[in-house]
Amino acid sequence: MSRRPVNPSRRIGDGGSIPFVGVVQAKARSSPLLSVALVLVGTILLVCYAFSGSGGASSKEAVIKLEGGVSCTYEVQKAIPILKKAYGDSMHKVLHVGPETCSVVSKLLKEEDTEAWGVEPYDLEDVDANCKSLVSKGIVRAADIKFPLPYRAKSFSLVIVSDALDYLSPKYLNRTLPELARVSADGVIIFSGYPGQQRAKVAELSKFGRPAKLRSSSWWIRYFVQTSLEENEAASKKFEQASLKRSYKPECQVFHLKSYH
Repeated sequence: MSRRPVNPSRRIGDGGSIPFVGVVQAKARSSPLLSVALVLVGTILLVCYAFSGSGGASSKEAVIKLEGGVSCTYEVQKAIPILKKAYGDSMHKVLHVGPETCSVVSKLLKEEDTEAWGVEPYDLEDVDANCKSLVSKGIVRAADIKFPLPYRAKSFSLVIVSDALDYLSPKYLNRTLPELARVSADGVIIFSGYPGQQRAKVAELSKFGRPAKLRSSSWWIRYFVQTSLEENEAASKKFEQASLKRSYKPECQVFHLKSYH
């Protein structure tokens, strides 16, 4: 699993200028081929610069941005401040389920008074040193989410799932969603893609053996009713209010469900 997204936060050059632009312009008149070569070199170096960017962003975020498309796992990372406003103390013990869970868990662990664990539904191969450390400590593990999760009931205050349920047929959703509700005490938060949305390649590398099935909000709502999963209206309202205050607009559908009691 070599998927490595990044959200570089450093400015490129003084005054926001991009390196090599002046050089390219200077050479453009004398040699078109040289101009093309310099542009290519500049682009490669800019990408490398993005991967080395600071500010706490993981290198995996850039890949998602460069490839285009939407990653709901990356969206979870963006939404963490909003989720903390909406859920308050319930964010103290969180399980994330989805691809690139190491990046989400790492970000959650940086939050004050927050413990986090992760389940990676893909094989944990070719991961970075940080992810290997999380795996060796038992914080992150690989598990097939079509089967019962290796946790006791209400082991976590919240369960957040992203870029995983979209690959499950209703047959397996009937197994997986109740499991997510079982191991949570205060709720389940689902980040799901919109129909017709281009998915980032991180999600297209699915090991579930099928393409993503992006469902409408009405489909999900009917499904929740059929499976006796109730919307967490209070959390949903707080999430919307916090989003408005921060001018945050999710690029994925976000559903707030109650746990089983």
